[in-house]
Amino acid sequence: MRHLIDPLDFSKEEVGELLDVADDIAADRFRYGEVCRGKKLATLFYEPSTRTRLSFEAAMLNLGGSVLGFASPDSSSVAKGESVADTIRVISCYADICAMRHPKEGAPLVAARYSGIPVINAGDGGHQHPTQTLTDLMTIRRRAGRLHHLTIGLCGDLKFGRTVHSLIKSLARYEGMRFVLISPEELRLPDYIRDEVIKANGIPFKEVETMEEVMPELDILYMTRVQRERFFNEEDYIRLKDTYVLDKYKLRTAKPELSVLHPLPRVNEIAGEVDDDPRAAYFEQAQNGVYVRMALIMKLLGLTLPAENAKEGTVC
Repeated sequence: MRHLIDPLDFSKEEVGELLDVADDIAADRFRYGEVCRGKKLATLFYEPSTRTRLSFEAAMLNLGGSVLGFASPDSSSVAKGESVADTIRVISCYADICAMRHPKEGAPLVAARYSGIPVINAGDGGHQHPTQTLTDLMTIRRRAGRLHHLTIGLCGDLKFGRTVHSLIKSLARYEGMRFVLISPEELRLPDYIRDEVIKANGIPFKEVETMEEVMPELDILYMTRVQRERFFNEEDYIRLKDTYVLDKYKLRTAKPELSVLHPLPRVNEIAGEVDDDPRAAYFEQAQNGVYVRMALIMKLLGLTLPAENAKEGTVC
């Protein structure tokens, strides 16, 4: 039994195979409509989510399975003081696979140690978000045609942004990557990511405070919101929340083939006028999240597309 807790739990080769399946699902998801019939996904979300929770649920329903779980700890026995270990022990009696989001870093790892079913980390505090990373990789690969020799700009909250941390860890395994880190001083990338991932792998990078000065260099611009829920001081949040706003004017010097990604939700860091720009990839990115999670559920449950539904040459 395998879990997905960290973005590096799968090898680079396994990620490629999983993205191949996700691409095949994107081409014709209806062929996969019976793969998980009789299987149940438990969604245990200890903090708010729209896209991640609903995309997991859509993924399982698209595969012919069913869903149970909770969207808030207030509606579960957590409100009575039940531990993560006990919750997952019980859920293992009801479901075949589990997706967990938790505000405490490491909680999904604890769950995996006590679980009788595969556990997927759907985000743990400001730590990791591996399924969002798989979604990002799929979007980058489909847009750029590759996952190597790219200049990636990461903009906004790099300190608390778990999507940024997971993406950097994953992209560091590919050749020819270069990172441009765009943030205010207070929201810079944590030292452990900079030192243990970027520097340790000899990856070129630079840190800047404005996106305009680096826009022409970028192949990918990954925008993030400043996350109110990660701040202890409301004044700091208010001071920093409008630091970066991407609009058409700032895009004027960008490459025609640039792709703008965002894990969503956005607040005001991408102006609505950008949505119609062909370089805007964030809604496509959200759709890719369903395909990736369908492929992931299949992989962790050891399921493949029935032979009668498979096309010649399909990777499953």
